[in-house]
Amino acid sequence: MKWLGKCPSCEQWNTFVEEVITKDDRLARTDWKKMSVDKNPMAGKEGRTVSLSEVISAEEKRIVSGDAELNRVLGGGIVSGSIVLVAGEPGIGKSTLFLQNGLLLKNITTLYISGEESEQQIKMRADRLNISNENFYLLTETSTQVIFQEIKKLQPQLVIVDSIQTLQSPYIESSPGSVSQIRECASEFQRFAKQTNTPVFLIGHITKEGSIAGPKILEHMVDTVLQFEGDRHYAYRILRTLKNRFGSTAELGIYEMTEQGMRGVSNPSELLITQKEDQLSGIAIAATLEGMRPLLIEVQALVTQSVYGTPQRTVSGLDLRRLQLLLAVLEKRGGFHFGVKDVFLNIAGGLKIEDPSIDLAVLCALLSSFEDAPLSPHTCFSGEVGLSGEIRAVNRIEQRIAEAEKLGFEKIFVSKYNLKGLKNQKFNIGIVPVGRVEEVYQLLF
Repeated sequence: MKWLGKCPSCEQWNTFVEEVITKDDRLARTDWKKMSVDKNPMAGKEGRTVSLSEVISAEEKRIVSGDAELNRVLGGGIVSGSIVLVAGEPGIGKSTLFLQNGLLLKNITTLYISGEESEQQIKMRADRLNISNENFYLLTETSTQVIFQEIKKLQPQLVIVDSIQTLQSPYIESSPGSVSQIRECASEFQRFAKQTNTPVFLIGHITKEGSIAGPKILEHMVDTVLQFEGDRHYAYRILRTLKNRFGSTAELGIYEMTEQGMRGVSNPSELLITQKEDQLSGIAIAATLEGMRPLLIEVQALVTQSVYGTPQRTVSGLDLRRLQLLLAVLEKRGGFHFGVKDVFLNIAGGLKIEDPSIDLAVLCALLSSFEDAPLSPHTCFSGEVGLSGEIRAVNRIEQRIAEAEKLGFEKIFVSKYNLKGLKNQKFNIGIVPVGRVEEVYQLLF
């Protein structure tokens, strides 16, 4: 920007006039006054200082959806006036899941805003889900100005935006999907949600690195961030909480992708353990925790003689460095020569496990394949393995044991340091306490 005396086009002097362009925020100031009086009892009290003792504490009003998994992840239901960001890879099932949840809320007026698909495409997906709802409305639009005009007419009780990256605000000149556009559109929806007490779901894409596309500020602006993940080659999807102002971030929802949409899995352990007739070596069952939920999963190991000079280490669903650590412990503390063996490890079901309690099951699967001796299918394991070969205690052992008992296991191997908290509790499953790697080997083989 610079001062010009002579116009470079017509070559006349003093024809340039300075104009100050300001953002027209009249819409933003007056947009939601009528709606907010009806829906939000605190609407008239904004903009003044209050003492903390004056504030009345009350439970958040929640809309209980027809999806038990979503209710669990959100902390008991959809909080009125909350703004929720849902992120996930393309094609993972975000649109299907929230179209399904919108259709399941039959007594709630829901507006589904799509900037990516036509009405016919959404109708085709809704027909496949086979759920009818007279209070479900569609809007295929990308301009926030048009969207908010339609919202004023309809006055919905729930808004779903698919996706935030496709919207554009008339206040910003950059193209849709840019950092400034995403930030402005999200802040407009945040203002709408808070002033009218209407919950809003923003569906967002993620980058190749796995983080939410757009600025990190988007995560700070919203109340809840949900990550929808899973391997598209498997039927299972996991809805994980990364941030939640109204509940725990340790909750987890598990879905199975079917022809009729996303089906919530109430007992995932039964699906993640392969039903086999023959006993095979290299398989051990781990009692792990994903968030607050106990899961029994199958660990598969294959140990073979190395054909090439350098032994291979291939892992799916577990950190490779964790496997190398456990192999070093077996080599040093147990005297097993894995240095000349190829080792392949897989967590069945396409899950990625970070819980350290899986160590003991991985170690037993490796030993089973090394000795080519199958483990009992009625035995499971839960324990962390230290560098000196000791089996360390893990948290919430009672939940893990209860889950194993519920699924009909007869024995569970745990650290002997976990027994202190179990003295007064009765379980109908054999609890085998172990302290060292050598002890585990002697009991199993």
